[in-house]
Amino acid sequence: MTQISILGCGWLGFPLAKKLIEKGHSVNGSTTSENKLSLLENAGINPFLVALESDSISESINDFLKNSEILIIDIPPKLRGNNSDSSNPSQKIFVEKMQKLIPYIEKSTVKKVLFVSSTSVYGDENGIITEETIPNPETESGKQLLLAEAFLQKNQNFETTILRFGGLISEDRHPVKFLAGKENLENPDAPVNLIHQNDCIGIIEEIIKQSKWNDVFNAVAPFHPTREEYYTQKAKEQNLVLPKFNTEKSNIKKIISSEKIETNLNYHFKPENH
Repeated sequence: MTQISILGCGWLGFPLAKKLIEKGHSVNGSTTSENKLSLLENAGINPFLVALESDSISESINDFLKNSEILIIDIPPKLRGNNSDSSNPSQKIFVEKMQKLIPYIEKSTVKKVLFVSSTSVYGDENGIITEETIPNPETESGKQLLLAEAFLQKNQNFETTILRFGGLISEDRHPVKFLAGKENLENPDAPVNLIHQNDCIGIIEEIIKQSKWNDVFNAVAPFHPTREEYYTQKAKEQNLVLPKFNTEKSNIKKIISSEKIETNLNYHFKPENH
């Protein structure tokens, strides 16, 4: 049994924690919402209220990390919306949060870190994107994720694996719901680069099980229909108004390769999830 701390028990972290407990691990889980503490506890997760800001961190961080060998960091940059920290996105808010966290990891029992990142670090490159592709982020969140990756990877006190997920989907979270009925959508011929929550969890389980540390993985299902094909089909399946695409809009043909995950982890993506 390994004790694992999951920083951010949200859309992915919560079901991941439950799956790791099923596999016999002990899991500390953090949330920023006091209301969720009982939810975590009822699922068998050791609950901690941890708020990570660019200039402060909850005192509970030490207890949250105590006796854990592995830390999974799954907190999005949140550079838009009502985040009080993001009044000036040019400030490296997310990076500062990671810098604030790192000394606490250094003095803890944590020896392995899994950092949940995003394929947004590659920007809108054309062609096949592999882990060897030099990142070129265009969004502020992509830029900050890339900087955070570097800070963690270069730290000699623990081993860090970076997991770059494509677009996240699940039964209750699917982009077609936002695109249904929309018109003039761009990039109809662009391939989709998506990954289902079940595959996200399965891949993290394999990284832990096989001790694949000090590595970088792109995690996108190896199914790449065009945006028009995919979202039209999904809209039909869910009885939604079909989205309409503008064929004159520029097309970026970026395919994120998951070959490394399939060969190095021997992981098999589940077609039925997509």
